[in-house]
Amino acid sequence: MAADIRIIPCLSDNFGYLVHDTATGATASIDAPEAAPLIAALEKEGWKLTDILVTHHHADHVGGIAELKQKYHCRVVAPHDANAKIADVDLRVQEGDVVGVGGLSARVLETPGHTLDHISYVFDDDRALFAADTLFSIGCGRVFEGTYPMMWESLLKLRELPDDFKLYCGHEYTASNVEFALTIEPDNAALQARAKQVEQQRAAGQPTIPVTLGEEKQANVFLRADVPSVAAAVGLAGESAADVFGEIRERKNNS
Repeated sequence: MAADIRIIPCLSDNFGYLVHDTATGATASIDAPEAAPLIAALEKEGWKLTDILVTHHHADHVGGIAELKQKYHCRVVAPHDANAKIADVDLRVQEGDVVGVGGLSARVLETPGHTLDHISYVFDDDRALFAADTLFSIGCGRVFEGTYPMMWESLLKLRELPDDFKLYCGHEYTASNVEFALTIEPDNAALQARAKQVEQQRAAGQPTIPVTLGEEKQANVFLRADVPSVAAAVGLAGESAADVFGEIRERKNNS
């Protein structure tokens, strides 16, 4: 039985997610940006929250945990780094661990760079990747705690997943990401097509995710730092992919 995944807008531009196992009734929240929208969605569906799967410690991803934990007595699963300030953790996980949500299974990938504790959750049977602030549609997270080579390796790890996986990311940043990416690859046909799609989605008030990883691999310049034409576009022909990635990320930081 496939997971029932719901996208819950939170805060100003965060995405919360509910992943529901229809066979057992178990429901996980991927991160908890704020409690109220998640509670409203749970009550509308008649679901009970059994788990919160935390990706990293930033406040806009953990701010709703305490209230949700108090209301539902749910299990809180978080990265193994105990130094990260995440409240009410019941289980800490690391690379290769598998978290059960009822009959569903989420595989843990360590994807540091944005933060050192960042993990992503891969629901292989449901072809779903919850990458939070490591990988956005047509973008990636700022590198706050790690290094550019570290972040590039994390992106490569996600890029290795099959094309039919759907990406669920932490924020609605796609329109601004597209605008920036076109400054690097203005002639990328896949990116041009994505730009038109995003414009239509935002005009209709629709989220720009999920999107398939196959589409991202063709259009997301941050996943394409090892493409020679991308290196040449930023004046780093022949340089390492990590250096090219770092240059692209610096340009986005300053855009």
